[in-house]
Amino acid sequence: MDPLTTSLSRQTAELLMLAVPVACVSWTITHEEVFREPREYCQQQVRQARTLPRRKFFYLFTCEYCFSHYVAAIFLAIAHFQMLYRGWRGYVVALFALVWVANQYMSIYNRLRLDIKHEHLEITAKQEETDANRRKAA
Repeated sequence: MDPLTTSLSRQTAELLMLAVPVACVSWTITHEEVFREPREYCQQQVRQARTLPRRKFFYLFTCEYCFSHYVAAIFLAIAHFQMLYRGWRGYVVALFALVWVANQYMSIYNRLRLDIKHEHLEITAKQEETDANRRKAA
């Protein structure tokens, strides 16, 4: 679609929806267990590589913010999504907007995971305290 004839609300809706898979792919590769071994290899290369370009290349796969730029570029190429302008300027605006929204989603997800983990720890601590009190009473 032509970004000049598409309403700003439609572009915003597309941006918000396109950011979901960008955030999902970026988070999964940089944090989840399924990619742990390749990520550990990349982390090792970041620490031990002798050249700066090699270290920076491997750092890409360990940082969700950095990696999200590349994932966003791939999704923009697939979706041909542009914002505000036609041509390369529309892609540049869309790229940075998409990265920003995707990273907001990942921040929210990370905070939610921390809250859930904190609740689990509190529940475990209360359960252990209850078990200890029962053993003392018995």
